[in-house]
Parts: sequence; structure tokens; C-alpha cells
Amino acid sequence: MRRTTVSLMSLALALSGGAPVLAQQIAVPEAARANPAVWPHAASPAAITDARAEAFVTELMARMTLEEKVGQLIQADISSITPDDLKTYPLGSILAGGSSGPWGDDKAPAQKWLDLARAFRAANEARGGTVIPLIYGIDAVHGHNNVPGATIFPHNIGLGAARDPNLIRRIGAATAVEVAVTGAEWTFGPTLAVPRDDRWGRAYEGYAEDPEVQRAYAGPMTLGLQGELRAGQPLAPGHIAGSAKHFLADGGTFEGEDQGDFRGTEQELIDVHLGGYVQAIDAGVLSIMASFSGWNGVKHSGNPTLLHDVLRGPLGFKGFVVSDWNAHGQLPGCSNESCALAINAGIDMLMAPDSWKPLYVSTLAQARSGEIPASRVDEAVRRILLAKVKTGLFEPARPMEGRFEELASPAHRALARDAVRKSLVLLKNDGVLPLRANARVLVAGTAADDIGQASGGWTLSWQGTGNSNADFPQGQSIWAGIEEAVKAGGGTATLSTDGAFTDKPDVAIVVFGETPYAEFQGDVDNLDYVPTAPLETLKRLKAAGIPTVSVFLSGRPMWTNPEINASDAFVAAWLPGTEGGGVADLLVGGVDGKPRHDFTGKLSFSWPRDATGAPLNHGQPGYDPQFAYGYGLSYAAPATVGALSEESGVAESAASLDRYFVDGRFVSPWSLLLNDAGGQTRPGTAKTSSSPRGGVTTRPVDDLAQESAQQFVFAGQGEASVEIWGTPIDLTRQANGAVALGFRYRVDAAPSGPVRFSLGGGSTDLTPLLRGAPVGEWREARIPLTCFRTDGGDLSRVEVPFRMATGRALTLSISEIKLDASQTETRCPG
Repeated sequence: MRRTTVSLMSLALALSGGAPVLAQQIAVPEAARANPAVWPHAASPAAITDARAEAFVTELMARMTLEEKVGQLIQADISSITPDDLKTYPLGSILAGGSSGPWGDDKAPAQKWLDLARAFRAANEARGGTVIPLIYGIDAVHGHNNVPGATIFPHNIGLGAARDPNLIRRIGAATAVEVAVTGAEWTFGPTLAVPRDDRWGRAYEGYAEDPEVQRAYAGPMTLGLQGELRAGQPLAPGHIAGSAKHFLADGGTFEGEDQGDFRGTEQELIDVHLGGYVQAIDAGVLSIMASFSGWNGVKHSGNPTLLHDVLRGPLGFKGFVVSDWNAHGQLPGCSNESCALAINAGIDMLMAPDSWKPLYVSTLAQARSGEIPASRVDEAVRRILLAKVKTGLFEPARPMEGRFEELASPAHRALARDAVRKSLVLLKNDGVLPLRANARVLVAGTAADDIGQASGGWTLSWQGTGNSNADFPQGQSIWAGIEEAVKAGGGTATLSTDGAFTDKPDVAIVVFGETPYAEFQGDVDNLDYVPTAPLETLKRLKAAGIPTVSVFLSGRPMWTNPEINASDAFVAAWLPGTEGGGVADLLVGGVDGKPRHDFTGKLSFSWPRDATGAPLNHGQPGYDPQFAYGYGLSYAAPATVGALSEESGVAESAASLDRYFVDGRFVSPWSLLLNDAGGQTRPGTAKTSSSPRGGVTTRPVDDLAQESAQQFVFAGQGEASVEIWGTPIDLTRQANGAVALGFRYRVDAAPSGPVRFSLGGGSTDLTPLLRGAPVGEWREARIPLTCFRTDGGDLSRVEVPFRMATGRALTLSISEIKLDASQTETRCPG
């Protein structure tokens, strides 16, 4: 590919006279070089700054040392920095990333979050020199989703179905208040991704597959978060700075790969993926986050033609640009600890969660040497400081802090419930809905009474796993909402997760769907909804003559034709959050059977006709979905849905024959089971057996990427096991070809007794391997499949390709479980 050199002579303007001051040269391939002349125009409002703020910042910068200026360019995560560190390092920003909580407590109460913010502020002010307030950012992406007790709104995929810009502005305002209460001043939102491949694990963070919804929502969400900018005034109390993300085309990567590459034309970037950025900039968004992803092979974080020529040119953006989590380390010639390229290309603030200390040292050295020109440092610092002034960080008063009554206030909960009602999409209704309030209602499905599953990823923890209803004291599960509505109408409601009943009900509601996930780990190979238990429950109820209603929870449209066929009504509920009563508002009518509320939600993502997962977006050639973009039934406008094809188009197990746990996720159709003396539990519940005889718990930990591994803690009080199970597969051929089961592991606490490892019924002794491994060190293991065949295992029908069991204490972290055909010589352990 021919490479061209883009001059950045015009990257910055001198503070006086507007003359170009930076002559850094960065080579960009022609296929990834933007032409500013073809982009639409936008402009940050004039009120984003003013003469007084400019003069204040100019005077401030005149007093700042180079060390203090460079500190403004670096952002650290609270899990990797302490308040005491700020007494030495003059950083400009901290963030609380996914699963990061105050002093390591990601379930910390609101007061502890506020205490953390104040501790960092106090340490920053105690350092001496030119003290610049920190800006503290957090991912409040569907409400203040980091703090137990806050309002959790539906994820964006559901809000997109609402088609209600005013609702979005009100949600932004409520979120801002709840964040401000706990001491943060900046959220990484609105998310303006336009997901074009539903296999992407962040699809639910996008409002729609068509940028028309992002264009309608970007301005209102920005105004909700920040309020309207006023000249000479900081943001009004209760408002926080926003950050439109992720610039650009994060939703357009090839095959939906997270942090991948958009392979397309500049016109596609403009027509589709520019989405709502014009409207967010026009509304005054104070920052923009650059995407991990790239365009035609060039990562955005190192592409000055987008970060400067377009963003600072026709788009007229006057705020600052922050990078994503260690994204600078993915640029050529860079590492997490050193990257002048990103700053020179137009990144103003580097998000360096755990690499901040060496990155500060290297960036300071690069600024001293001129590798990062002084003009570029000053430009970035000025942008950041002006945003801090506008955010009100130099103001002494913080009137919203500590007003914890604003968290999940009655007004905010009512707003969230309204958002749930407006987000649900009725795909099918053969006359069973609405339910009479005085009916006998059976509610089934493991998701019915699980607020964590209804809330999805980015809820208390990064992946949204490990949450129980106790973590949502302000919340109401879907089951609880239905029970309340039915009892109020004189009916009865019974919860039975497996659908079993003694007295035949009038109707059954089955709540099921995807378990929580977030970026990276949420990527899937296809859109087949694999778990079979919900379908079996639906068929069993149908055979008993009971009308059935399915409530499907998901972060993307999925191929569910068998489940739809087995249901008399089917509702796409997306990820509704903590107000399950909003679901009941639509399902349960009055005693007379008339609806209390009608369905208004319309699909903002096309529903697939098969499970292959190939991009399906309205307007594309050959568009033929099961349910089209904009589809949605209502009580006022019913329609009949006939029998749907149950040919998925995906060969069973073909996509996951050799991969079981990759990138922190269990690859479909494989799932995790924890077994102990108390029974079984599915992943994400962090169950500890109540029995004194045993117990095993799990939590995500970091390996090759953030939370890409699972740590298993065996209590050592009785037999317990961890297993991966799914659809039976034939591994006979792989065993004959000397294939091994490979996995990465780290012994965190050595086993105090024997550890058995099983596959397909055969087993081997893993104890010598684990006892011989250094504690705390990641290692690779390869166990030939023949080890299990010779021990009596049946490799022709493997339903459990991974099982580890012990009755003694052991703490072990594991990642990347898959078949390994590398032919590396290995022996059976033990």
C-alpha cells in the first residue's frame, strides 16, 4: 500500500496570532487518509470558552513547569494509583474503569465513592507547586452503573427502540446528578457507535444500526449530561462533562471484532459512522474519546487526518480528545509505557490506567527532547484546562456532593420505569397479551428474578457478572414487578424457575436470555441463542395447554425462531435495568383485560432470519430480515406472525469445536458450571455453597487483557469442581492427530491436596503440574487428548471438555482454554 506523508504544520495554532507552530510529520497510508473537504461542518458553541477563561488559563500555564504540563496529559485508573501518588506525580486526571472501585471495593457504597474522590483531591492540593484540579472520569453508560443503589437505566439498544429524544435528555440529566453526588465530574458518554455487525460484544451500547437514531439522540444526551453551555459560566450544579465515543467507526469493524478494523471508504465513515458526532459537537460536548479501532489498517489513536484535520477542521471541535484504555500501546513503535505518536497525532490525554507511571516518565523525556514539541504539549494542556474551567473544577463549591437521596430518587426510578416501557418491542402476540390482572400467573426462567441479568454488562462490574439482587437495593426484578401488578389486581403469581407447577396456571411468562458481558468478551461467532432449557420449558408449558409469553433479555437481536414458535407472545426486552415493573406495566392489564400501557417500541436493529450473524442492516442490498428495522407490534396495531423457519444456517458446534474459553468469554455453545456439595450454579453468580462440606467461587481477573481470565477459589471443605459443558462433540479425529487441550494457568495458592482433571469422562492427575508451578506466574499447559482416552474417556461424544475437581484448598486462575494442534511434544501430567 502506498504511504503518503501528512503535514501537521497546521495541527496547532499559536496562542497569539494563530500562526502554525508544529511541524511534526506522521506518515499515513492513503487508504486511511481523510480529506477534510468532503466532511460535513459542525462547531463547538462559542460558550465553550470565553476571554476570561482564556486569560485565566494563559496565566496558569505561564506558572506551570513542564512536569506539571505533562501530568495533565496522563490519566490513571483508581485501581493502580493511590492518593499518595499524587503528592509526587502531578497527574491531570483519574478514572474508575470497569470493575475498579474505591480502595479495591467494586461494590462500595456511595459514601465510600465520595470519600475516594475527596482523598484524591486533598492529596493533589497538598503537593504544592501549581495545583490544577483533577478531572475524575467514570463510565456511567446507563445511569451511574458503578454504584450500588443508583438508578440503572436500560442499555442504549433498548433506548434506541424508544425513539424518544426527550427521554434521552432526561436520562442524561438524571445520570449527571447521580454521578455528581458521588464526587465524579466526567462521564465517558454518550456512546455514538453505529453497530453494523451484531456479533460485536458492544452492540448493546449503540442506539441503532442506522445513524438516524444517533443523530437524534446525541444532542439531547449531551445537553442532559452537561446542560446548555453559557458564556462565562461553568456547568450548572448537577451537570457533568460528557465525552462522545468512540471516534470513529467502532461499530463498523470487520466481523464485529472488538478493537478491530473498519474496512471501508471515507464516504461510509461519513454517511454511517459519523453518526451523531456533529450533533454532540454542536451541543457543546467537552471531550471526545478516540476509538481503539482503526480504519483500513491504521488505528485512530495515531491518525492525525481524523484527530486533527477532520475533528479540528470541518467538525470544529474545541474540546479535548482522550484515548481509550491503553489504546496508545497498540500504535506502531509504541507500548503502554511510551507513545509520543499518539500525542503528536492529536490525542490530548492518554488513558493509561495501569501504565501511567512509566508513561509519565517517558512522555516527560519526550517533551524535554522535543520529540513531542512544546507547542503540542501546550495545545493539549490548554484544551484540557479550558474544559476543566468549564466543568467548574476551579470553583470551590460542589453543592451536589453527598446528596445521596438523589441516588435512585423516586423521580429517577419513575423515569427509568418509563424508559423500560418505551424500550420493549412486541415481536409476536397471538392474543395472549395483555394479561388479566386477576389471572393465575406462573413466572418461569432463571432470569425472571435476576436484576443483574436484566441489567447486563457495565453494571457494578465491567462485565456485569458476580451481581445478586442484594446489590440492587433500589431495584425491582421482572418477577417482582409482575407479582406486584398481579396481586394488585386480585390475581396470584408464582415463581418457578423451571416452569414446574402443581396447580395449572392461566398463563405462563418465561424470562430468559443472554447472561451479562461487555466489550471484548462479548464478541460471538454467530447469533444462535444456544441454551436449550428455556425452549424445553416453553414446549412443556405449551403441551400442557398453557398460553406462554416469552420475555427475552439480550444485548443484540438473536436468532430465536424456535423460541418464538413455542411462544404465544414474544417480547424483546433488551437489557432493561433495575425497574422490572416497567415490563409488568405492558404485560399485565387491568381486571377487564384491557391494557394499562401499550407497546410503542420499534426495532432499532434488524432481527435476523438465520443465526449466521452476517451483517444485516436496513438499506443494504439483499436486505431480508425476520423482523425489519422499525418493526414493532402494539395492542392498537396487532398483526399475526406465522410459523418461522427453524433452520439456523449454523452447523451445530462447528464454530466452537476447538475453543471453549477465549478472550474472557465462554464460546457458544459452551458454558461454565460450578459444582459443590450444595449443587450447581451458572457462571457469574459467584456462588459459595452453603454446605459446610464444599464450595468454589469464581471472579474475573486480568491476563492477556482486562478480565480475560477467571480465578477459581476452592474452599477445601469438600469435593468441588469447575467444568465447561455444552453440546456433545466428537473429538476422536483430533485425538488421533495428536491434538492437545491447551490452557493458560496461574497458581495463586498451591493445592493442598489432589487435583483431578477430566475430559469426556477420562481423567488425569493435575497435582504435580500445579505444585511444580511458581505461585503468581502465568504458564501454558498442554494435555494430549489421548491422556483421557487411555483412562476410559469417550472422545466420540464429549459434553464436558474441561473439568477440574478437588476436595482441598486451591486458588487457580485460568484463561484461553482451547484445542492445540501445534504438535509440541507433551506428556500426560502425573
